[in-house]
Amino acid sequence: MCFADLEKAFDSVPRGVLWGVLQEYGVSGPLIQTVHSLISRGSRGVEGVRFGDLGIGSLVFADDVVLFVSSARDLQLSLDRFAAACEAAGVRISTSKSEAMVLSQKKVECLLQVREEILPQLEEFKYLGVLFRSEGRMKQEIDRDRVRSSAIWEELGVEPLVLRVERNQMRWLGHLVRMPPGRLPGEVFRAYLSGRRPPGRPRTRWRDFVSRLVWKCLGISPDELEKVAGESKVWASLLRLLPL
Repeated sequence: MCFADLEKAFDSVPRGVLWGVLQEYGVSGPLIQTVHSLISRGSRGVEGVRFGDLGIGSLVFADDVVLFVSSARDLQLSLDRFAAACEAAGVRISTSKSEAMVLSQKKVECLLQVREEILPQLEEFKYLGVLFRSEGRMKQEIDRDRVRSSAIWEELGVEPLVLRVERNQMRWLGHLVRMPPGRLPGEVFRAYLSGRRPPGRPRTRWRDFVSRLVWKCLGISPDELEKVAGESKVWASLLRLLPL
């Protein structure tokens, strides 16, 4: 595999060659006239082509070209033909930006030449934003593309559902603690069941759960919980300090 880059491709492509290439690829006359009209209306200091909005299929994109065959010999022949075609069209391969890579589980040497210059052989190469490695693995590309959900929430300014539920539970806890005697929710919160406990692990009460939640999020111990939550303004200010 060889990643070839052209020197000043967009500034040096002769317009006549461009129309001929479009005809060879089966582009119809009216479409060529449209492209000709689009380019001719632009004004530039040097002759070239407009770029940034034209994508070419296969492994050819703008001035980035990938040649790939199954052997080093065939790759060199393909590179020679490509270099000759470029020279005939008035452009040259940039040896400083072109590299070689062999896709193989084993390390294989591949010495490619352009104008008697040896192209460097790489273990990894980023092509059109995708990272390719010589051994064919995509783990690094997957890890690089993976974004933590917290980063997405922060960028969008959206509070995660779990944090919103926890915040509402602690807000409700403050209401329960401050409820006057006789209010049913407050009485249930303070109640302790009597009688014989069934065998096995004791069931977790909501009070125990929310006490651990407050300790984790606010650092308030269960012994101080009711005292702090009993102060409405203090409790509200503490909840506002929680991260979004």
